[in-house]
Amino acid sequence: MERTAYRLADIVARFGGQVMGDADTQVRQIGTLEHAAAGQITFLANAKYRSQLERSHASAVILSKADADATSMPRIVCDNPYSYFARLSAFLNPLPECIPGIHPSAVIGKDAQISGQAHIGPHVTIGAGAVIGAGTVVMDGCSIGERVTVGQHTRLYPRVTVYHDCIVGNHVIVHSGAVIGADGFGIAMEEGRWLKIPQIGRAVIGDHVEVGANTTIDRGALDDTVIEEGVKLDNQIQIAHNVRIGAHTAIAGCVGIAGSATIGKYCRIGGSAGILGHLQIADHVEIASFTLIGKSITEAGSYAGVFPFSKNEEWRNNAVHLRHLGDLVKRVKVLEKELESLKGERV
Repeated sequence: MERTAYRLADIVARFGGQVMGDADTQVRQIGTLEHAAAGQITFLANAKYRSQLERSHASAVILSKADADATSMPRIVCDNPYSYFARLSAFLNPLPECIPGIHPSAVIGKDAQISGQAHIGPHVTIGAGAVIGAGTVVMDGCSIGERVTVGQHTRLYPRVTVYHDCIVGNHVIVHSGAVIGADGFGIAMEEGRWLKIPQIGRAVIGDHVEVGANTTIDRGALDDTVIEEGVKLDNQIQIAHNVRIGAHTAIAGCVGIAGSATIGKYCRIGGSAGILGHLQIADHVEIASFTLIGKSITEAGSYAGVFPFSKNEEWRNNAVHLRHLGDLVKRVKVLEKELESLKGERV
């Protein structure tokens, strides 16, 4: 299917910015600086890639005011080229439309309320008393539990599972394999055996949240697990019971967050980081990949705890030294006292 072409003048009228060069230049798609072809628009968000701009075959480029004179090709000048690219790409690449209706193979529970503007795909199961909002798309094989509420214009990709009583907001995207509202890891020891603690809270997902593939968000033990509006979760993240994640926080893949941790707003957490339970993370905190957070963070800023890699033999030697670090500190303190004593004798 032939893509619609848009003039730079039309794009600027929609998204803002300023055209430099031929405003009638037409583009149909986004491309990278290195691989964009005629009919595509690229973007320069970092000045270190200027050399690629010089060699680009794109028809136009999005760039900042600081880089406006870096090329003579038609260009859109704006304050934030990366966010401009994101909005334009979403416009040029809209999600596939799904026709409203319920597939004949879907199983719908008693008293479920499904908007006539919702799309329910093949082999979906929707529990009794569930509510599905207008414009929402529930794709093949999803399982929606009893009394679940899914808001408007939300998209659940194939084989998403939402357990009973959970809430999913408006304009949410949940990717395949995600599980929302499974039991948290609540157990108690009695006479040498583990007893399961019923998990009677919910998982509550706010508006404009995105949940990556195979990410799991456990329901609360008593109170709810809460993911606030605008949170972006990558693939394969584990969020334990009673966690609260503040609005507009972004978390990369394979992060593990233990029970009852509270993460602030506008935080950024790198891949495979770990956050222990019952900790408090302030707003505007950035945590580097593979960092283990073992105590609360009360001030905004960047935090890292990653031991630098090295050759295996060097790493083993350093590991031996680390084992004896406590003894080394004691010896240094003894030496400091002896030095102070020697200084006193000289005086």
